[in-house]
Amino acid sequence: MSEENVRKILKETDAFLEGHFLLSSGRHSNQYVQCAKLLRFPDKAKEVLKEVTDKIKDLPITKVCGPAMGGVIVSYEVARQLNKESIFTERVDNKMALRRGFEVGEGDNIIITEDVVTTGKSTMETVKVLEGMGAKVIGVLCIVDRTGGKSALDIPIYSAIKLDIISYDKDECPLCKEGKLPAIKPGSRKF
Repeated sequence: MSEENVRKILKETDAFLEGHFLLSSGRHSNQYVQCAKLLRFPDKAKEVLKEVTDKIKDLPITKVCGPAMGGVIVSYEVARQLNKESIFTERVDNKMALRRGFEVGEGDNIIITEDVVTTGKSTMETVKVLEGMGAKVIGVLCIVDRTGGKSALDIPIYSAIKLDIISYDKDECPLCKEGKLPAIKPGSRKF
């Protein structure tokens, strides 16, 4: 599947949004990808994730881990396609943790799954948790790579699509200056 087809599916499922958005980084943007809109359709999610899962199928993966919220369903579908165990991290007092009896350790090679990677903050928090328990993180798989090639991640990123969505500091945001659309916060991270 081409990136053009992935973009088409994102638009068909209303996952690609246009407006005025307050991102979890604190920056503003006129576009946002809400992958939960895609993930509500299992057949379309399977199709989009199959393309990127095929890119990692030969890696020595033992477990798939998705940071909550966005990476949980992605982790499940990728693990299902790879026939691997799916686990997830979640925030406890706004700090990433591995809970619910999930275990990782030495010998585990883990691929982290995300819906969208922009700054890589959630991914790096998850890497720290997993590697702190002895596991090795060998990459991150995402539906949308928004890093623009400027990721601070030191692990490979495998994506279904790369999108260059411009974001602005609040003080430089042209949408704020226009004053027509209030910024909405579609993400789940507290800041």
